[in-house]
Amino acid sequence: MTTKQFTIEIPSDMVGYRLDKALAELFPSYSRARLQQWIKKGLVQVDDINLRGKDKLKGGEHIQLTAQLTEEITWQPQSMELNLVYEDEDILVVNKPAGLVVHPGTGNQDKTLVNALLHYAPELNQLPRAGIIHRLDKDTSGILVVARSVTAHTNLVTQLQNREFIRKYQAVVNGVMVAGSTIDAPIGRHHKHRTRMAVTDSGKIAITHYRVIQRYRNHTAIRVQLETGRTHQIRVHMAYKNYPLLGDSVYSGRLRIPAKSSEEFKNVLRKFSRQALHAEQLGFIHPCSGESMQWTVPLPDDMQNLLQALEKDNHSK
Repeated sequence: MTTKQFTIEIPSDMVGYRLDKALAELFPSYSRARLQQWIKKGLVQVDDINLRGKDKLKGGEHIQLTAQLTEEITWQPQSMELNLVYEDEDILVVNKPAGLVVHPGTGNQDKTLVNALLHYAPELNQLPRAGIIHRLDKDTSGILVVARSVTAHTNLVTQLQNREFIRKYQAVVNGVMVAGSTIDAPIGRHHKHRTRMAVTDSGKIAITHYRVIQRYRNHTAIRVQLETGRTHQIRVHMAYKNYPLLGDSVYSGRLRIPAKSSEEFKNVLRKFSRQALHAEQLGFIHPCSGESMQWTVPLPDDMQNLLQALEKDNHSK
């Protein structure tokens, strides 16, 4: 058995959470049952005090977790290609391709971004979530940041919780939008389909800003800026407004092919097998230097080809 030491600050949006529930969200690689065992063993300290799993948090507490690990739950490094946009001794900025899972889990035990990161930077093994500050869905492409030290991790998590990150996306939705807007609608677990998210009164605050880039015959290209970062937020919010993302098999329902489409255009739509969503821009204050930094990554080939097909369809009618 090996141990890992983790230190993390409870974010402000977890005020009132039970300790065990907060830990389950902050350390998703460990089951809630395992976390509860560690709490009972005294391996979790909250501001140097041992609390019970059911004790409520006030936000801002410092958690010290001593994780007792067995070999079967240890994430393994793997030699895989990484598209690094930027790196220094404190952070890594990565351009993730669509189809790559971020964390190992059920059905994806290896060949994930975490496995690749651990091979490239073994020190990430000592950080929560291998230093990854925010996730992207498997079929969302684009940019994310990884902390390489406890200091950088704590600072970046705080910036993220305080909504200080700049996160901009490009997306293609079904339907023709009149104008951009802001969606302010709470998101939580779907009451029936527990693997899905939904707009629900019992959910957490979720705010999405979007504007129109280009209108097509039956679709719209948009730029989206996140103010909060809930699971599947853009996908859920766009579906809630009846403009679901093109290619989103979970929230869009059946493929929508516009009437009078050419066979060529039909084939493009049928073959686009992921949600049309790309994290194109990321910005924050460097956690150690204090410098304001920002990066932009181009659309991947599949989305560029999709936009070209939409433009061609626009002019063919």
